[in-house]
Amino acid sequence: MKARLRNLLNRLVKENLDGLIVSTPANIAYLTGFNSSEAYLLVAKKERIYFTDSRYTEEVKPKLKSVSLKRIEASVFELIAKTSLDLDLKRIGFEERHMPYAEYKKIKESFKSRAYLIPTHNLIETLRLIKEPKELDKIREALRITGLALEFIKGFLRPGLKELEIAAELERFIRYHGAIGAAFDIIVASGPNSAFPHHRPGQRKAQKNEPVLVDIGVDYCGYKSDLTRVYFLDKINSLTRRIYNIVLKAQGRAISRIKPGAEIARIDGVARKYIADKGYAKYFGHSLGHGIGLETHEAPSVSAKNDGILIPGMVFTVEPAIYLPGRFGIRIEDMVLVTKKGCEVLSGFIHK
Repeated sequence: MKARLRNLLNRLVKENLDGLIVSTPANIAYLTGFNSSEAYLLVAKKERIYFTDSRYTEEVKPKLKSVSLKRIEASVFELIAKTSLDLDLKRIGFEERHMPYAEYKKIKESFKSRAYLIPTHNLIETLRLIKEPKELDKIREALRITGLALEFIKGFLRPGLKELEIAAELERFIRYHGAIGAAFDIIVASGPNSAFPHHRPGQRKAQKNEPVLVDIGVDYCGYKSDLTRVYFLDKINSLTRRIYNIVLKAQGRAISRIKPGAEIARIDGVARKYIADKGYAKYFGHSLGHGIGLETHEAPSVSAKNDGILIPGMVFTVEPAIYLPGRFGIRIEDMVLVTKKGCEVLSGFIHK
Protein backbone atom coordinates (compact mmCIF):
# COMPACT_ATOMS: atom_id res chain seq x y z
CA MET A 1 0.00 0.00 0.00
CA LYS A 2 2.91 2.34 0.68
CA ALA A 3 3.96 2.30 -2.98
CA ARG A 4 0.41 3.09 -4.11
CA LEU A 5 0.15 6.00 -1.70
CA ARG A 6 3.58 7.24 -2.78
CA ASN A 7 2.56 7.13 -6.45
CA LEU A 8 -0.58 9.09 -5.66
CA LEU A 9 1.36 11.71 -3.68
CA ASN A 10 3.65 12.19 -6.67
CA ARG A 11 0.60 12.87 -8.80
CA LEU A 12 -0.73 15.37 -6.30
CA VAL A 13 2.54 17.29 -6.55
CA LYS A 14 2.21 17.41 -10.35
CA GLU A 15 -1.36 18.66 -10.01
CA ASN A 16 -0.29 21.33 -7.48
CA LEU A 17 -2.54 19.83 -4.81
CA ASP A 18 -1.84 19.69 -1.07
CA GLY A 19 -4.21 16.79 -0.53
CA LEU A 20 -7.01 14.66 -1.99
CA ILE A 21 -10.38 13.61 -0.56
CA VAL A 22 -11.11 10.08 -1.79
CA SER A 23 -14.76 9.03 -1.66
CA THR A 24 -14.95 6.13 -4.14
CA PRO A 25 -15.01 2.78 -2.28
CA ALA A 26 -12.88 1.04 -4.92
CA ASN A 27 -10.24 3.78 -4.78
CA ILE A 28 -10.19 3.71 -0.97
CA ALA A 29 -9.79 -0.08 -1.09
CA TYR A 30 -6.93 0.26 -3.59
CA LEU A 31 -5.03 2.70 -1.36
CA THR A 32 -5.69 1.05 2.00
CA GLY A 33 -6.14 -2.65 1.24
CA PHE A 34 -9.48 -2.62 3.04
CA ASN A 35 -12.82 -2.90 1.23
CA SER A 36 -14.46 0.21 2.58
CA SER A 37 -18.05 1.01 3.40
CA GLU A 38 -19.28 4.38 4.65
CA ALA A 39 -15.76 5.81 4.61
CA TYR A 40 -13.65 8.66 3.27
CA LEU A 41 -9.90 8.94 2.89
CA LEU A 42 -7.80 12.11 3.08
CA VAL A 43 -4.40 11.77 1.45
CA ALA A 44 -1.77 14.43 2.16
CA LYS A 45 2.02 14.52 2.31
CA LYS A 46 2.22 14.51 6.11
CA GLU A 47 -0.64 12.18 6.88
CA ARG A 48 -3.19 9.76 5.40
CA ILE A 49 -6.45 9.59 7.36
CA TYR A 50 -9.33 7.12 7.09
CA PHE A 51 -12.70 8.45 8.31
CA THR A 52 -15.45 6.05 9.36
CA ASP A 53 -18.01 5.61 12.14
CA SER A 54 -18.37 3.29 15.12
CA ARG A 55 -19.84 0.47 13.01
CA TYR A 56 -16.50 -0.09 11.30
CA THR A 57 -13.71 1.34 13.47
CA GLU A 58 -12.88 -1.86 15.35
CA GLU A 59 -12.98 -3.93 12.17
CA VAL A 60 -10.76 -1.64 10.15
CA LYS A 61 -8.28 -0.62 12.88
CA PRO A 62 -5.95 -3.66 12.63
CA LYS A 63 -6.08 -3.68 8.84
CA LEU A 64 -4.95 -0.15 8.09
CA LYS A 65 -1.24 0.29 7.36
CA SER A 66 0.43 3.66 6.75
CA VAL A 67 -2.99 5.22 7.37
CA SER A 68 -4.40 6.66 10.59
CA LEU A 69 -8.02 6.32 11.69
CA LYS A 70 -10.50 8.99 12.75
CA ARG A 71 -13.89 8.08 14.13
CA ILE A 72 -16.85 10.09 12.90
CA GLU A 73 -18.90 11.41 15.82
CA ALA A 74 -20.95 14.13 14.12
CA SER A 75 -20.67 15.55 10.59
CA VAL A 76 -18.04 13.76 8.54
CA PHE A 77 -17.82 16.73 6.21
CA GLU A 78 -17.03 19.15 9.01
CA LEU A 79 -14.48 16.65 10.34
CA ILE A 80 -12.78 16.34 6.93
CA ALA A 81 -12.68 20.13 6.61
CA LYS A 82 -11.30 20.65 10.14
CA THR A 83 -8.66 17.94 9.63
CA SER A 84 -7.60 19.52 6.33
CA LEU A 85 -7.26 22.93 7.94
CA ASP A 86 -5.34 21.49 10.90
CA LEU A 87 -2.87 20.04 8.39
CA ASP A 88 -2.63 23.50 6.77
CA LEU A 89 -3.87 22.21 3.40
CA LYS A 90 -4.91 24.92 0.97
CA ARG A 91 -5.65 23.23 -2.36
CA ILE A 92 -7.53 20.00 -1.79
CA GLY A 93 -8.65 17.78 -4.65
CA PHE A 94 -11.88 15.81 -4.77
CA GLU A 95 -13.17 13.16 -7.17
CA GLU A 96 -15.45 15.20 -9.39
CA ARG A 97 -17.24 12.17 -10.87
CA HIS A 98 -18.04 10.63 -7.50
CA MET A 99 -18.64 13.31 -4.88
CA PRO A 100 -22.27 14.50 -4.81
CA TYR A 101 -22.80 18.25 -4.99
CA ALA A 102 -24.41 18.28 -1.53
CA GLU A 103 -21.26 16.80 0.02
CA TYR A 104 -19.02 19.17 -1.92
CA LYS A 105 -21.09 22.10 -0.71
CA LYS A 106 -20.90 21.07 2.97
CA ILE A 107 -17.13 20.65 2.91
CA LYS A 108 -16.64 23.91 1.05
CA GLU A 109 -18.80 25.80 3.56
CA SER A 110 -16.82 24.28 6.44
CA PHE A 111 -13.57 25.60 4.96
CA LYS A 112 -14.83 29.17 5.48
CA SER A 113 -12.68 30.35 2.53
CA ARG A 114 -9.47 29.15 4.24
CA ALA A 115 -8.97 26.33 1.72
CA TYR A 116 -10.23 25.43 -1.76
CA LEU A 117 -11.74 22.31 -3.30
CA ILE A 118 -10.24 21.45 -6.69
CA PRO A 119 -11.94 18.93 -9.02
CA THR A 120 -9.81 16.00 -10.17
CA HIS A 121 -10.45 13.29 -12.74
CA ASN A 122 -9.15 9.70 -12.68
CA LEU A 123 -6.05 10.37 -10.55
CA ILE A 124 -6.33 6.99 -8.86
CA GLU A 125 -8.09 5.13 -11.67
CA THR A 126 -5.07 5.57 -13.94
CA LEU A 127 -2.89 3.99 -11.24
CA ARG A 128 -5.27 1.05 -11.10
CA LEU A 129 -4.92 0.43 -14.84
CA ILE A 130 -1.87 -1.81 -14.36
CA LYS A 131 -2.57 -4.82 -12.19
CA GLU A 132 0.03 -5.98 -9.68
CA PRO A 133 0.84 -9.70 -9.25
CA LYS A 134 -1.24 -9.95 -6.05
CA GLU A 135 -4.19 -8.35 -7.82
CA LEU A 136 -3.86 -10.83 -10.67
CA ASP A 137 -3.86 -13.70 -8.18
CA LYS A 138 -7.25 -12.56 -6.86
CA ILE A 139 -8.65 -12.07 -10.36
CA ARG A 140 -7.50 -15.59 -11.30
CA GLU A 141 -9.21 -17.00 -8.23
CA ALA A 142 -12.41 -15.14 -9.11
CA LEU A 143 -12.21 -16.71 -12.55
CA ARG A 144 -11.58 -20.17 -11.12
CA ILE A 145 -14.79 -19.94 -9.11
CA THR A 146 -16.62 -18.56 -12.15
CA GLY A 147 -15.41 -21.49 -14.23
CA LEU A 148 -16.67 -23.96 -11.65
CA ALA A 149 -20.04 -22.21 -11.59
CA LEU A 150 -20.41 -22.30 -15.38
CA GLU A 151 -19.46 -25.97 -15.47
CA PHE A 152 -22.05 -26.65 -12.76
CA ILE A 153 -24.83 -24.74 -14.50
CA LYS A 154 -24.17 -26.55 -17.77
CA GLY A 155 -25.32 -29.76 -16.08
CA PHE A 156 -28.14 -28.03 -14.21
CA LEU A 157 -29.85 -26.39 -17.20
CA ARG A 158 -32.96 -27.99 -18.63
CA PRO A 159 -36.18 -26.86 -20.28
CA GLY A 160 -38.80 -25.60 -17.86
CA LEU A 161 -36.45 -23.83 -15.46
CA LYS A 162 -37.19 -20.18 -14.77
CA GLU A 163 -34.45 -17.64 -15.44
CA LEU A 164 -34.61 -16.59 -11.78
CA GLU A 165 -34.12 -20.18 -10.65
CA ILE A 166 -30.97 -20.50 -12.74
CA ALA A 167 -29.59 -17.20 -11.46
CA ALA A 168 -30.33 -18.21 -7.85
CA GLU A 169 -28.48 -21.51 -8.26
CA LEU A 170 -25.45 -19.69 -9.64
CA GLU A 171 -25.47 -17.24 -6.72
CA ARG A 172 -25.69 -20.08 -4.21
CA PHE A 173 -22.91 -22.03 -5.93
CA ILE A 174 -20.36 -19.22 -6.04
CA ARG A 175 -20.87 -18.35 -2.37
CA TYR A 176 -20.38 -21.98 -1.38
CA HIS A 177 -17.12 -21.99 -3.34
CA GLY A 178 -15.45 -18.99 -1.72
CA ALA A 179 -16.84 -15.88 -3.39
CA ILE A 180 -18.07 -12.88 -1.41
CA GLY A 181 -20.95 -12.93 -3.86
CA ALA A 182 -21.76 -11.96 -7.40
CA ALA A 183 -19.85 -9.01 -8.88
CA PHE A 184 -23.13 -7.76 -10.38
CA ASP A 185 -26.69 -8.98 -10.83
CA ILE A 186 -26.29 -12.27 -12.67
CA ILE A 187 -27.85 -12.22 -16.13
CA VAL A 188 -29.78 -15.26 -17.30
CA ALA A 189 -31.64 -14.59 -20.55
CA SER A 190 -33.51 -17.33 -22.39
CA GLY A 191 -34.77 -17.35 -25.95
CA PRO A 192 -35.82 -13.89 -27.19
CA ASN A 193 -34.75 -12.33 -23.88
CA SER A 194 -31.13 -13.01 -24.85
CA ALA A 195 -31.47 -10.18 -27.38
CA PHE A 196 -31.53 -7.74 -24.45
CA PRO A 197 -27.86 -7.08 -23.50
CA HIS A 198 -28.60 -6.45 -19.80
CA HIS A 199 -31.75 -8.49 -19.31
CA ARG A 200 -32.91 -8.98 -15.72
CA PRO A 201 -33.82 -12.62 -15.00
CA GLY A 202 -37.55 -13.12 -14.69
CA GLN A 203 -40.25 -15.75 -14.59
CA ARG A 204 -39.80 -16.90 -18.18
CA LYS A 205 -39.06 -20.61 -18.50
CA ALA A 206 -36.26 -21.81 -20.74
CA GLN A 207 -37.57 -23.86 -23.64
CA LYS A 208 -36.21 -26.56 -25.91
CA ASN A 209 -34.22 -25.59 -28.99
CA GLU A 210 -33.34 -22.09 -27.80
CA PRO A 211 -30.25 -20.38 -26.40
CA VAL A 212 -29.77 -19.43 -22.75
CA LEU A 213 -27.29 -16.58 -22.24
CA VAL A 214 -25.53 -16.50 -18.87
CA ASP A 215 -23.44 -13.46 -17.86
CA ILE A 216 -21.85 -13.96 -14.46
CA GLY A 217 -19.18 -12.25 -12.38
CA VAL A 218 -17.66 -13.23 -9.05
CA ASP A 219 -16.37 -10.97 -6.28
CA TYR A 220 -13.34 -12.53 -4.62
CA CYS A 221 -11.63 -10.43 -1.93
CA GLY A 222 -12.84 -7.31 -3.72
CA TYR A 223 -11.64 -8.31 -7.19
CA LYS A 224 -14.09 -9.15 -9.94
CA SER A 225 -14.59 -11.49 -12.87
CA ASP A 226 -17.03 -11.10 -15.76
CA LEU A 227 -17.80 -13.83 -18.31
CA THR A 228 -20.62 -14.62 -20.72
CA ARG A 229 -21.43 -18.01 -22.16
CA VAL A 230 -24.37 -19.18 -24.26
CA TYR A 231 -25.90 -22.61 -23.74
CA PHE A 232 -28.29 -24.43 -26.05
CA LEU A 233 -31.17 -26.60 -24.94
CA ASP A 234 -31.22 -29.50 -27.38
CA LYS A 235 -30.87 -28.56 -31.07
CA ILE A 236 -29.17 -25.47 -32.53
CA ASN A 237 -30.81 -24.16 -35.68
CA SER A 238 -28.72 -22.98 -38.65
CA LEU A 239 -29.18 -19.24 -38.04
CA THR A 240 -28.23 -19.48 -34.38
CA ARG A 241 -25.18 -21.56 -35.27
CA ARG A 242 -24.17 -19.03 -37.93
CA ILE A 243 -24.48 -16.07 -35.55
CA TYR A 244 -22.58 -17.90 -32.83
CA ASN A 245 -19.68 -18.66 -35.17
CA ILE A 246 -19.54 -15.06 -36.40
CA VAL A 247 -19.33 -13.75 -32.85
CA LEU A 248 -16.73 -16.35 -31.88
CA LYS A 249 -14.53 -15.51 -34.88
CA ALA A 250 -14.90 -11.77 -34.24
CA GLN A 251 -13.68 -12.32 -30.70
CA GLY A 252 -10.76 -14.46 -31.86
CA ARG A 253 -9.66 -11.84 -34.39
CA ALA A 254 -9.74 -9.10 -31.76
CA ILE A 255 -7.81 -11.15 -29.22
CA SER A 256 -5.13 -11.99 -31.81
CA ARG A 257 -4.36 -8.25 -32.13
CA ILE A 258 -3.91 -7.63 -28.41
CA LYS A 259 -0.31 -6.74 -27.53
CA PRO A 260 1.62 -3.87 -25.94
CA GLY A 261 1.43 -0.70 -27.99
CA ALA A 262 -1.67 -1.74 -29.94
CA GLU A 263 -4.26 0.98 -30.37
CA ILE A 264 -7.31 0.23 -28.27
CA ALA A 265 -9.73 1.63 -30.83
CA ARG A 266 -8.33 -0.74 -33.45
CA ILE A 267 -8.94 -3.77 -31.25
CA ASP A 268 -12.60 -2.75 -31.10
CA GLY A 269 -12.56 -2.08 -34.83
CA VAL A 270 -11.26 -5.52 -35.79
CA ALA A 271 -14.21 -7.30 -34.18
CA ARG A 272 -16.72 -4.69 -35.30
CA LYS A 273 -15.56 -4.83 -38.93
CA TYR A 274 -15.81 -8.62 -39.06
CA ILE A 275 -19.39 -8.51 -37.76
CA ALA A 276 -20.21 -5.67 -40.18
CA ASP A 277 -18.73 -7.59 -43.14
CA LYS A 278 -21.09 -10.45 -42.32
CA GLY A 279 -24.05 -8.08 -42.50
CA TYR A 280 -24.81 -7.60 -38.80
CA ALA A 281 -23.26 -4.20 -38.04
CA LYS A 282 -26.45 -2.67 -36.62
CA TYR A 283 -26.91 -5.58 -34.23
CA PHE A 284 -23.71 -4.93 -32.27
CA GLY A 285 -24.11 -1.61 -30.49
CA HIS A 286 -22.00 -1.64 -27.34
CA SER A 287 -18.23 -1.37 -26.93
CA LEU A 288 -16.05 -4.45 -27.33
CA GLY A 289 -15.00 -4.55 -23.70
CA HIS A 290 -14.10 -2.86 -20.45
CA GLY A 291 -11.42 -2.96 -17.80
CA ILE A 292 -12.08 -5.04 -14.71
CA GLY A 293 -10.50 -5.30 -11.28
CA LEU A 294 -11.80 -3.71 -8.08
CA GLU A 295 -14.81 -2.65 -10.16
CA THR A 296 -16.66 -4.64 -12.79
CA HIS A 297 -16.40 -1.71 -15.17
CA GLU A 298 -13.24 0.35 -14.96
CA ALA A 299 -10.51 1.62 -17.27
CA PRO A 300 -9.63 0.93 -19.98
CA SER A 301 -12.77 1.14 -22.07
CA VAL A 302 -12.22 -0.98 -25.18
CA SER A 303 -14.13 1.08 -27.70
CA ALA A 304 -13.76 3.13 -30.86
CA LYS A 305 -13.67 6.27 -28.67
CA ASN A 306 -10.53 5.29 -26.77
CA ASP A 307 -7.42 6.63 -28.49
CA GLY A 308 -5.06 5.07 -25.94
CA ILE A 309 -2.71 2.13 -26.38
CA LEU A 310 -2.40 -1.18 -24.57
CA ILE A 311 0.15 -1.54 -21.75
CA PRO A 312 1.34 -4.74 -20.06
CA GLY A 313 -0.68 -5.39 -16.93
CA MET A 314 -4.02 -4.19 -18.26
CA VAL A 315 -6.94 -6.57 -17.71
CA PHE A 316 -10.16 -6.22 -19.68
CA THR A 317 -13.02 -8.12 -21.28
CA VAL A 318 -13.49 -8.92 -24.97
CA GLU A 319 -17.20 -9.41 -25.61
CA PRO A 320 -18.48 -9.02 -29.18
CA ALA A 321 -22.16 -9.76 -29.69
CA ILE A 322 -25.04 -9.86 -32.13
CA TYR A 323 -28.57 -9.20 -30.86
CA LEU A 324 -31.53 -9.99 -33.14
CA PRO A 325 -34.61 -8.33 -31.59
CA GLY A 326 -37.49 -10.69 -30.96
CA ARG A 327 -35.39 -13.73 -31.80
CA PHE A 328 -32.20 -14.22 -29.76
CA GLY A 329 -28.80 -12.75 -28.92
CA ILE A 330 -25.30 -14.20 -28.79
CA ARG A 331 -22.52 -12.65 -26.67
CA ILE A 332 -19.22 -14.35 -25.92
CA GLU A 333 -17.14 -12.68 -23.23
CA ASP A 334 -13.67 -13.52 -21.96
CA MET A 335 -11.10 -11.72 -19.81
CA VAL A 336 -7.59 -11.02 -21.08
CA LEU A 337 -4.32 -9.78 -19.63
CA VAL A 338 -1.91 -7.75 -21.73
CA THR A 339 1.52 -9.34 -21.32
CA LYS A 340 4.98 -8.12 -22.35
CA LYS A 341 4.80 -10.07 -25.61
CA GLY A 342 1.08 -10.27 -26.34
CA CYS A 343 -1.83 -11.35 -24.24
CA GLU A 344 -3.08 -14.15 -22.03
CA VAL A 345 -6.72 -15.18 -22.13
CA LEU A 346 -7.25 -15.48 -18.38
CA SER A 347 -10.53 -17.32 -18.89
CA GLY A 348 -9.21 -19.51 -21.68
CA PHE A 349 -9.66 -22.66 -19.57
CA ILE A 350 -13.44 -22.12 -19.45
CA HIS A 351 -15.20 -23.94 -22.29
CA LYS A 352 -17.18 -21.92 -24.84
